[in-house]
Amino acid sequence: MFAAERRQLILEMVRANGAVSLRELARVVQTSEVTVRRDVRALEAEGLLDRRHGGAVLPGGFTRESGFPQKSHLATAEKTAIADLAAGLVEEGEAVVVGAGTTTQELARRLARVPGLTVVTNSLLVAQALAHANRVEVVMTGGTLRGSNYALVGSGAEQSLQGLRVSRAFLSGSGLTAERGLSTSNMLSASVDRALVQAAAEVVVLADHTKLGTDTMFQTVPTDVITRLVTDEPPPHDERAGTELQALADQGVQIAVAQTGGTGAAGPGSEGVPPGRQQPRRDMPLPGQRRAHPGAPGAPLRSAAGLAEQQGERPRVADMRRR
Repeated sequence: MFAAERRQLILEMVRANGAVSLRELARVVQTSEVTVRRDVRALEAEGLLDRRHGGAVLPGGFTRESGFPQKSHLATAEKTAIADLAAGLVEEGEAVVVGAGTTTQELARRLARVPGLTVVTNSLLVAQALAHANRVEVVMTGGTLRGSNYALVGSGAEQSLQGLRVSRAFLSGSGLTAERGLSTSNMLSASVDRALVQAAAEVVVLADHTKLGTDTMFQTVPTDVITRLVTDEPPPHDERAGTELQALADQGVQIAVAQTGGTGAAGPGSEGVPPGRQQPRRDMPLPGQRRAHPGAPGAPLRSAAGLAEQQGERPRVADMRRR
């Protein structure tokens, strides 16, 4: 493929998806990341795109949201590794909320194997992944269907979450920075995600390395409310992503990094992990124990009938460091 053809294809991918990693671009155009980086630099000089932390985005500073078909084919190995590791946080009998997104959909597939689990979600894709799970109860919010990501949004979704208390929330988004926290490109999605956060004692963000350092229009979760970040290992050349991870850790966010070369972290809810082949992971040094979300009593729910009731038992908080 000639350079002009490669660059045209790169430009089309960025325009279609809003943001694409160098790794994904190299895979599609079938060349090295070094060559792709050179092409992206040339396109940036022409003002056709912006380079951003190991990838390329639409020009203008803020990335726009891409649709589910495009998202589902981006960073698939990274999302799988993140979901494997995040599933180890969930124990039998817990109640959690899971937001919309392709990474949270991968998580839901693994949660299907956790008995006694109650999952509250506004995502049709998450609900579908759990629909046939044995001994897993799925509670869906109300709301209006947003077709681009198959999520329920609007006042109906937000009102149905009032009075809800669960042990933790699992959320994804379009971008994550130490300065603003988690953000998304859609106002309605951001509003529902904030309601999900209010229901949880802990907030766990699932974000692959391409989202680190990316800032989008609507803030979802401020950094000081994020309890944990589960992400993948940034490429060696992506110094900005590493810097962003350290900045998040400095602000008290507990960080677990999944290795995409492995098969996933073992633990309750993990799927397809052969014995003796647990995925390696790296926990970044932390300045101290992260506090729970302010105002959340931390009582897990056991069933849909008791969504608005608080139980006397404290939630079991899984610690990734002992898995």
